[in-house]
Amino acid sequence: MRKILIVDDEKIMLRIASKILSKEYETLCANSGAEAVEIFRRERPDMVLSDLLMPGMDGYELHRILQEQSAEAVPIIFMTADDSDESESRGLGVGAADYIRKPLKPDVLIGRVKNIFDRFEQIHGLTEAASVDQMTGLLNKTAAQREISKMCAESDGVLLALDLDSFKLVNDLYGHAMGDKVLIGFAELLKSQLNSDDVAGRTGGDEFIAFCRAVHDERTIFKKARLLNGRLMKLARELMGSEIKISLGVSVGAVYVPDEGRDFAELTAKADKALYKVKHFGKHGCAFYGVENFDGAASKSIAQTRLLLSERDRESKAYVVNFEKFKAVYRYAVRQSENRSVLMQCIFETDDEDEREKFLTRLTESLNRGDCITQFGREQFLILTTEAEAVRLKMQAAAGDLSGELTIEVAEKI
Repeated sequence: MRKILIVDDEKIMLRIASKILSKEYETLCANSGAEAVEIFRRERPDMVLSDLLMPGMDGYELHRILQEQSAEAVPIIFMTADDSDESESRGLGVGAADYIRKPLKPDVLIGRVKNIFDRFEQIHGLTEAASVDQMTGLLNKTAAQREISKMCAESDGVLLALDLDSFKLVNDLYGHAMGDKVLIGFAELLKSQLNSDDVAGRTGGDEFIAFCRAVHDERTIFKKARLLNGRLMKLARELMGSEIKISLGVSVGAVYVPDEGRDFAELTAKADKALYKVKHFGKHGCAFYGVENFDGAASKSIAQTRLLLSERDRESKAYVVNFEKFKAVYRYAVRQSENRSVLMQCIFETDDEDEREKFLTRLTESLNRGDCITQFGREQFLILTTEAEAVRLKMQAAAGDLSGELTIEVAEKI
């Protein structure tokens, strides 16, 4: 039942108004503006019916204080024996929902209250619709930031930044309609991991945000992240088939509130840093800002891990990497005692940048998948291969009709 707070310094008026309204609403009574403020804080009524002219705190001041203390607009009806147009204009001017004169007529008061509730319901419905992400049913970016910012300022818990892993491949390989199904399905999975007083929203294409109220330990969030990853992959197989080659998952960055502060902008920046840590260490997991613990391995099966490590496009040409990655590949090859790889180096000297680029393209496309190549400096190229002589011929063919000078060296073993 809706609550209406009635405020009047005349007790007889309180009894009359309460008797009229109590047939359809729960009524709360206050003899002064100060008492009304306390009752409002405690009970959070749906409407306030207040006398306009009261000693100490008048209706105008009461209205101002109540609106400041409430996150949402609360309708207030002023009632007064003053029949001047000036007081009515001022009352409506400060934002009152309605203005009614004493003595109170039961049918008029009931009708006015009902009309105001109906109007606020309609406005609330339109506001709510404007706050919802139409695809997922979660809050949209603006509403999510507003609500979670409020929760960060008032409540303890954990702020989460969530980002789907490899989602772009779903759109690229299966189409945007399938991508939409994945987003809708993930939103439902996310809702299933939240309590009724938690909040979640979609902040971008495949980016989400959530606030878990009254959570104080990492294990709870790690468990949620593992469940989301496992169920998301199950959903992907149901939607796209059991042979899906996309390592779909979710990375989660978390930050404790208020341990890391209460400012929403600062907290989201910290959650994003934790999210980056997850992305850097293999995705499909969860990390807390300012905490060394990282939970990711338990959320991936060996099949998911292989997908994560594998090349997206299995091209027939050589494996091209930057120099830092080439060092890692080289050092690993050295560790393989049975590996017959050799390190080859060639220098293609030319002042023509286009010719150098053409040489690299030709050479890369002619090498085998098992070969690894990098450009080391402006004119020097390094190659790991098991077929030195064949690669030597390919280098010479690549230089072919180009004007640059080619020099080739081969290490006997690596």
